[in-house]
Amino acid sequence: MVLIQTYNFFSGNIPITVNIESDKNDFVLIYKVSISSISANTEVILEKIRDELVDKVKLGVADITDPKKVDYIRNKFKSTIIYLLDKYLPDISEETKNFLTTYLMQKSFGLGKIEILMSDPDLEEVVINNAEEPIWVYHHKLGWLKTNVYLKDEELIKHYSSLIGRKVGRSITLLTPLLDAHLETGDRVNATLYPISSRGNTITIRKFAVKTITIVDMINNGVISISSASLLWNSIQYELSCLITGGTATGKTSFLGAVCCFFPPNQRIISVEDTQEIKLPKYLHWIPMITRQANVEGKGEVTMLDLIVNSLRMRPDRIVVGEIRRKQEAETLFEAMHTGHSVYATLHANDTEETINRLTNPPIDVPKVLLPSISLIIVMYRNRRTGIRRIFQISEVLRDSKYNVLLQLDMRSDKLTAITKSQRLFPELELTTGLTHQEINENLREKGLVLRWMVKNNIKTVDEIGKVVGTYYVNKENLLRFVNK
Repeated sequence: MVLIQTYNFFSGNIPITVNIESDKNDFVLIYKVSISSISANTEVILEKIRDELVDKVKLGVADITDPKKVDYIRNKFKSTIIYLLDKYLPDISEETKNFLTTYLMQKSFGLGKIEILMSDPDLEEVVINNAEEPIWVYHHKLGWLKTNVYLKDEELIKHYSSLIGRKVGRSITLLTPLLDAHLETGDRVNATLYPISSRGNTITIRKFAVKTITIVDMINNGVISISSASLLWNSIQYELSCLITGGTATGKTSFLGAVCCFFPPNQRIISVEDTQEIKLPKYLHWIPMITRQANVEGKGEVTMLDLIVNSLRMRPDRIVVGEIRRKQEAETLFEAMHTGHSVYATLHANDTEETINRLTNPPIDVPKVLLPSISLIIVMYRNRRTGIRRIFQISEVLRDSKYNVLLQLDMRSDKLTAITKSQRLFPELELTTGLTHQEINENLREKGLVLRWMVKNNIKTVDEIGKVVGTYYVNKENLLRFVNK
């Protein structure tokens, strides 16, 4: 084994060590997770406490299946664990007791070692394929890794799936062997049961990013250049609708949230998502809305379409949609654009041409004549070998529904380069704002100065960026004077 990387983090009160190693007999790196604070003797005592815990905490079927009793059950487990720790380990410190309580809670009430993996901020995905294979994880720098964590049998995977389902009021059984759910933390979970997944029960957890990724983070990480970010800021300021597209896990929603920080503070924004991933500055007039799945009786569902239609009655200036998937959603959004609303949304497509094809063919099938309602298409890209994300293309949609690629990623130099002149974007801005071409370029230069200043001064939280952008709109001269100093 060759050690590639080592780091530490906390899972609750539990200190965790991760060693990433290379094995000459394996084709992928190994993610070794360990809890160095627990000795073999302590582990034996903790297993004894776990066995006694099951006898002490008597739960009925109604308790287990009622999502409203989660806190009650958690507190019952916690108080019993503390009682048993005092009984078997009376001399431990309060700090050690808290640490062991968290450890036992995770093993007895939660998802065990899965929760430890979920606490690693460097992981994007945690995947269980079956009980015979180790758990796999997707590391945001190193890609897919095998862990040294195994689940003892298929029944335990099924138990964890049921536990996740109960937390959101859903069930997974042999009759309903598929589960797709969003946890309260924002993490997205998919689970399947054998024999639908023929090699065993599976769980796939896509972690929700704890820290909101901002436009400054993206500039620092090379996702977008300052000049390109200035172009998007200018377009958003003057209410041009944008569509952000890309493949799976390319960062579409993160980028959508990042550019939404360019909204003026005196306009009303309605966002519609399945899970609230977008976070906007507190200075904005923002109403976030999320969908709701049907209950066990099949009632109470609130769809994306319901919320989009409802948002049009809320006098929005800007409408932000997590993802367009269906024809009715797309038609409603294009209708919103035609009635004077600025719309910002994401769509699965790998380049501009594919975006146009997806929009104008089944199942979305929007009439081609409506496409010019979109001013810009921004395409995201992820290199699967290295994990880096980049803006792949920025294109304008022309009045005849064709497209013109303005900026294209040069893979060799890893830079977004201008390849054609604007045929619609700049002329339209000149027409609708009364600004000359020279004044628009001056606008871009000023925005570039502000962005460069934010990068240089490490201003990268959502609210900090929102404050600077808000100041730009209400007191641009003073801000530029300050930035130039």
